[in-house]
Formats: sequence, structure tokens, C-alpha cells
Amino acid sequence: MSFIKKYSLVIAVILLIMFPIVFAYLKDLWSNEVCDNFYFGDALQQMINGTSLGFVYALIAIGYTMVYGIIELINFAHGEIYMIGAYLTLVLIVNFKVPAALSIILAVMATALLGVLIELIAYRPLRSAPRLNLLISAIGVSIILSYGSQIVFGPNPQSFPIQLENSPYEILGMKIGLIQLIIMVTSCVLMMLLALFVKYTKVGMAMRACALDRTCSALMGINVNFIISLTFAIGSALAAVGGILVGIRYNEIQPTMGYLAGIKAFSAAVLGGIGSIPGAMLGGVLIGLIENLFSAYVSSGYKDAFAFVVLIMVLLIKPSGLLNREGRVKV
Repeated sequence: MSFIKKYSLVIAVILLIMFPIVFAYLKDLWSNEVCDNFYFGDALQQMINGTSLGFVYALIAIGYTMVYGIIELINFAHGEIYMIGAYLTLVLIVNFKVPAALSIILAVMATALLGVLIELIAYRPLRSAPRLNLLISAIGVSIILSYGSQIVFGPNPQSFPIQLENSPYEILGMKIGLIQLIIMVTSCVLMMLLALFVKYTKVGMAMRACALDRTCSALMGINVNFIISLTFAIGSALAAVGGILVGIRYNEIQPTMGYLAGIKAFSAAVLGGIGSIPGAMLGGVLIGLIENLFSAYVSSGYKDAFAFVVLIMVLLIKPSGLLNREGRVKV
């Protein structure tokens, strides 16, 4: 019983991943069509699709968890940052005729700067205020960015200008599209670079120190304001990359795309353990897997609800998440 209690959330996540596959198998078995319709190789293919989507959620979730780890703020404007990164890329390519590669770099840099400005204007003056004030400010920034984007860019979806031919590559009998491969490789490289940066550089050490105790870090000579601004910049840049990758994958972006992506990424951060960067990575991949499997085998109409199911499940079973210790909320 102690083992089940200790690993209850892990067991629940495994059951969630397995449920849609078993459900589809039993459904076909009941209708005597399992030999014709159900193929376990298809389940592996769906898991590949879910993993590529999960990496995007992981990129966004890292921003949530890094900010919370240092100033204990749930930055609800983070989903809109993800959306703005995609739109800035579109504007640079379509309106200013900037080459695609350069436009991506400029858009990521501009989005990182936007994250710093949001922290400077909306959050820093309220840092010593009650958490509720910060939360209301974050919700206000999210609404301003969402509706402001609809005024500036228009309310209708727009075609994303970077369009790649999704040529499939067969690996171990599974087909992986070029775009999926780009998403997974790009996300893995960025997350590995971030992990190395946080662990082995002096600035990364300062970030970890601020996450443990900002006051003590300031007394030791660390520029806490700079570290917090840098955290917002890194999180915003990663979210922008996620938005660009989604634009390339679906060939379409819209001003409201940040809301659901932000909620799912927040669920991923909570699942992995809010304040834990490895937890955000793991949580993002798991959310993508669960969403894609349920969408493929249970009902695509409810795919956006599964992130909320996971969030409620985590809060009920183990609020600290998969990779956070009990009773701790910081890295």
C-alpha cells in the first residue's frame, strides 16, 4: 500500500496513457473488427505524434515553471507570449520581406524583450504585494495581449508563411514527418542547452540561488532583478519558438491560440512539478501523449478537456507533481 501511495501519480499517468489504447482495442474486439481495424503500430504512430506536440507544450511549460520557481508567480500571460512570437515572425516575413531564418531570430529576440518589459512594468512594482495582486495583474496582461493582438493582427486566422513539405521518414516501421522531426530535435536541443546553462554557468547558479532564497541571494551580491528579468527573457524566447513551430506544423496561427496552449502548458508544469525544469519537460511530453491518444482513440471532440482532467487529477492525488518533493514548490 505504501508503494501505491508513493507512486500513485505515476500509476495514474500510466493508466491514462494506456486507457485509450485498451479502449480502442476492446471496442474493435467487441465488434469483431480488431483484426482489420486495430493495429498496435498505429498506437506507436500516435505516440510519436503526441510526443512532437508534447515538446511544444514543454517549451511553454518551462517558462511557467522558471518564473514560478523564482518569484512564485503563475504568469498567465505566458500563453499570449507564445502567440505573439508566431505573429511577429509572420509580420517580419510578409510585411517587411525579411528572410525566414532571420525573421525567426528577430521574433524570438523581440518576444524575449517583451517578456522583460512585462516583468518590469506589470510585475516588479507588485513584487512585495500580496500574491493575489500579482495574479490579477498577470490575468490583466493576458487579456490586454490577447485583445490587443486581435486589434493589431486581426481576429481571423492567418496562413503561416513558413511552409515546409512534411516528407515522411520511416524509422523502425514508424513514419515521422519532417516537421515533427524538426519540432522534436529543436525542442530537445533547446532544453538540453537550458539544462546545461542552469547547471554549469555562473548565471545559472545565480538563478538556482534566487529560486531558493531571493533575500539571501541579494545579500550575497547577486543582482536579483537582473536574474528575474533574464528568467522572463528565456521563458518568453522558448515560448516564441514553440509558437513558431506550431505555426509551421499547422500552417495557421490565430490571436486566440495562446489561451488553450497556455492552459495545457500550465497543466504540464503542474504535472511535472511546478518549479522543476525537468518536470516541465516531462509533463509537456506526457500531456501531448495523453491528448493525442485520447483524441485518436476515444473522442477528438474532447481533446482540449483532457489537460483539465490531468490538472484536476494531479491536484487531487499529488499536488507537488511527478518530480517535485513533497512539501516543496521550488527548484
